Amino acid sequence: MVFTAVVVFLGGSLWTIAHSFTSSRLLPKWKFVGFDQYERLWSTRRWMISIENLALFGVFSLVFTLVIGFTLAALLDRKIRFENTFRTILLYPFALSFIVTGLTWQWILNPDFGLQAVVRGWGFENFAFDPLNNPDLVMFGLLIAGLWQGTGLIMVILLAGMRGIDEDIWKAARVDGIGTVKTYIRVIIPMMRPVFVTALVLIAAGIIKLYDLVVAQTSGGPGIASEVPAKYVMDYMFGAQNLGQGFAASTMMLVSVVVILIPWAYLEFGGKKRG
Repeated sequence: MVFTAVVVFLGGSLWTIAHSFTSSRLLPKWKFVGFDQYERLWSTRRWMISIENLALFGVFSLVFTLVIGFTLAALLDRKIRFENTFRTILLYPFALSFIVTGLTWQWILNPDFGLQAVVRGWGFENFAFDPLNNPDLVMFGLLIAGLWQGTGLIMVILLAGMRGIDEDIWKAARVDGIGTVKTYIRVIIPMMRPVFVTALVLIAAGIIKLYDLVVAQTSGGPGIASEVPAKYVMDYMFGAQNLGQGFAASTMMLVSVVVILIPWAYLEFGGKKRG
């Protein structure tokens, strides 16, 4: 099993990297062109917009997913009534595919019969909320859908981490007169570092491979305002039939994954080794 995984994943990655230095078009071919594909990639406006969009989506998604997920987890950690029901409702969106989520929020954000139309029907005629047709706001429309689907999983992960903390910690905090909010910030969060690292890796992985949501919700529009790297790769490999350019773009995505995994491995295993 391990051998198969190494051959498939490592071998496939090396094969992709090697062909990113070729002029492969419809079919792979070993005609090396050096860094031509990368020079063309980084001089393409569409790729630069894809990187900017991913960075914008990534920063806001990372922050809001953690903040909202932790807040919801902290509320459920207080052992409120109907906790199981609320947990199920909040986690349910994660069970849906990004295609379903994208189409659902495309309908909700549609100005003709979605949220804007409903609010205007209540008498607020000047209300305007049409992010998917606004190049400056379209990524925030995608962000709303992404948060709706992904926050529940992070909430459950953080809640599991909270439930693993000894109850004596809470008793000691109450004896010292530390309030609930301060206990979470000063005591609970530092103790949950490994859980937060895991959550960060999961969120980052979801951000880098963002594709289905964009295709279902905006198809990269309006224009190329919501293009992302994964869509760039798919369009060039299967749409434009330019495998070399697609391999170069996918290699850059692989580099971004490695950049995330190295700090995670250091925090996870380096800290344990020092301990």
